[in-house]
Amino acid sequence: MLAGLTFGGRHAQRASWVTIVCGFGVVLAIARRLLGSGDALRYRLGGWSPPLGVMLRADGLSVCMMLVVAVVIGAVAIYANGDFGTPAGKTETRGPLAFWLLLMAVWGALNLVFVSGDIFTLYVALELLTFAGVPLVSLDGRAETLQSALRYLLFALIGSMLYLLGVFLLYGAYGSLDMALLAMRINAQPVAFAAVALTTAGMLAKTALFPLHLWLPPAHAGAPAAASALLSALVIKGSWFVVVRLWVDVFAGIVSGPFEQLLAGLGAMAIVVGNVVALRQARLKLLIAYSTVAQIGYLFLMFPLAAAQHDSAQAVTGGVLQAVSHATAKAAMFLAAGLIYGTLGHDRMADLRGAGQALPMTVTAFALAGAALIGLPPSGGFLAKWLLLSSALSTGQWWWALVMLLGGLLTSVYVFMVVVRAMERAAPGWSPKKQVPRYQQMAVLGLALCSFLLGLAVLLPVNVAQIGRTAMPITGMP
Repeated sequence: MLAGLTFGGRHAQRASWVTIVCGFGVVLAIARRLLGSGDALRYRLGGWSPPLGVMLRADGLSVCMMLVVAVVIGAVAIYANGDFGTPAGKTETRGPLAFWLLLMAVWGALNLVFVSGDIFTLYVALELLTFAGVPLVSLDGRAETLQSALRYLLFALIGSMLYLLGVFLLYGAYGSLDMALLAMRINAQPVAFAAVALTTAGMLAKTALFPLHLWLPPAHAGAPAAASALLSALVIKGSWFVVVRLWVDVFAGIVSGPFEQLLAGLGAMAIVVGNVVALRQARLKLLIAYSTVAQIGYLFLMFPLAAAQHDSAQAVTGGVLQAVSHATAKAAMFLAAGLIYGTLGHDRMADLRGAGQALPMTVTAFALAGAALIGLPPSGGFLAKWLLLSSALSTGQWWWALVMLLGGLLTSVYVFMVVVRAMERAAPGWSPKKQVPRYQQMAVLGLALCSFLLGLAVLLPVNVAQIGRTAMPITGMP
């Protein structure tokens, strides 16, 4: 990001592409090293060990998230070449320069979230992510998008404030910010419960979990398709990942059944309300935005399921697979919506006919991404929901299984509705508003295929998500 800012103009885009290629290679190298060692990778900044120093740590969860982020960033960058390329004859324009710098900032902040080993470094990473994500909403500078960006910023800053208060309480009570040391020292007392409540509430506001989702649909409504893809697929995953780290790795010894049931209850409400509201939308982008509200809910069903099992690997792996599948599928959907808007000149649900005729590859990608959200085999959504359903039934929490089945049914309704309307033939004499470059359609289709074929991860010899996680055996994926 700093290199792009220094060189400016067209060089910002070139610097971003060099970073994307090199960064993807670094992530693959980390994944290879993790698989070879069978344990988490650790790095002490400055050679100082916790509690005096800061530890960076990459386990299976970190590497899975870093891999999917690298894939989505690369696909969004390919797509963005068409929307945010610097026009010929100009050395620099505001929109493209801002987009490529913010793209790199989002990627860097997310990677820091995934490898942070202490709760204050997580706060720094989350603030970097917030101030990279908020400007993406208002890249066009219009009044309504600026208003949406300010609403997003308000929720994000309140969330950061609550999280930081929880960090203060934990440090004051236990004298450490390192997550591994906190997990050993923390015990059930009022200050710990207050810290749990504050940090969790802050992260739920950033993740847009119901009923703290009010900022998300307006932010997507006016944002460019590439920005919406980043926000929905990646940015909200950073704060969700923090909740996973805290509840599974730090607070596991003190949070009890009612707390986890409450968290999953909010997720269940998000699934039902988000899907129902999505069905009532008149615009395609808003439908996808409210679908994101619903899909976020699935990510929080894993907490009571993981806590109720002696070995929580199955539920945690299901949650991570759901996050990965949602990231690729939702990015594909928003990018597809952007291409449909450019071709038709609008995204009104009542008049999508002709989209399939003009963009067969894009509509196919939307259908494949929708199938992953529904949970049809062999998609990643199918494998994720299968693991979560199995955990729900094996622990006697059948009500969460009903919620997942209802959510899949509602999702199938609006996905089918969009595809059927898009496949209707256009009126005689109709012509597309503009011709969409083939590489943009291929980027969208590639993301959709990643999500649809993710279920083949069951063939992997090891459960990658559980490598380096204590008390969780490295076995074949269930």
